[in-house]
Amino acid sequence: MQRHLISAADLTRDDAVLILDTAEEMARVADRPIKKLPTLRGRTIVNLFFEDSTRTRISFEAAEKRLSADVINFTAKGSSVSKGESLKDTAQTLEAMGVDAVVIRHGASGAPYRLATSDWIDAAVINAGDGTHQHPTQALLDAFTMRRRLVGRDAGIGQDLAGRRITIVGDVLHSRVARSNVDLLHTLGAEVTLVAPPTLVPVGVETWPCEVSYDLDSTLPKSDAVMMLRVQRERMNAAFFPTEREYSRRYGLDGDRMAKMPEHAIVMHPGPMVRGMEITAEVADSERCTVVEQVANGVSIRMAVLYLLLGGNEPAVSQARTTATEEK
Repeated sequence: MQRHLISAADLTRDDAVLILDTAEEMARVADRPIKKLPTLRGRTIVNLFFEDSTRTRISFEAAEKRLSADVINFTAKGSSVSKGESLKDTAQTLEAMGVDAVVIRHGASGAPYRLATSDWIDAAVINAGDGTHQHPTQALLDAFTMRRRLVGRDAGIGQDLAGRRITIVGDVLHSRVARSNVDLLHTLGAEVTLVAPPTLVPVGVETWPCEVSYDLDSTLPKSDAVMMLRVQRERMNAAFFPTEREYSRRYGLDGDRMAKMPEHAIVMHPGPMVRGMEITAEVADSERCTVVEQVANGVSIRMAVLYLLLGGNEPAVSQARTTATEEK
């Protein structure tokens, strides 16, 4: 494992599989009456969020506390950032406090990379989402969910997603989740297809390691997993499709479309869902939908990432198993 986690593209197959395997160990902690490990006792982690977030921030905070770390939550609203303080000054303030890791979410693409490669702070940096660029822990928890559902919880140990066919549908243009998933799933051997209106496909997508289609119905019968993306209106500065009804008719997933998928195939969504637009309530509430699992798996994945960056390296899986056994 490298010192920082900035992009899913930085991970090798072995790195990714190690994180997924370690997350399986961490998931067992959640099944215990006392959901704590002493691994990061005495370490201080700052959640540095310049953008609004619910799932990601709470997930990281839960992961940090389950590893016994001291947690500081920072939000831009109500802080010195709202008075004009720069990222550099904020980072140097945190450095003066002696933090060990910074989990950063920022509206500007590249902000976590700038923080990690500067001399502003001597701490591990984990990207919790930057602009429309990357969201590596989301891609990891998605891959973890796919491996559990498509390969098996125990059978998946040490395995990747080779040969699996994944379809990602919706607002690819503004989605850091789509970019991160394409990078990671390709590294894990999966075949990825992006489905979106032409206006919501990024320029240069032909260089990405994936296929592109504009017809959702033709891709569903050959998909092992279908990931629906939210239309990110807050990042749009123009009209990218005629109406919500038209978008839903062509690119929304309803019960009839779900019936075209193979019986083993799953439906995913990074959240938050807009029911009735990209996904209907019937699909969102079905047993094939993994949204709630993805939230639970997010804590396990983030525990694994923090463990590997701050608590250990190659022997992480066996150490996690030993520690969990000793604490029972």
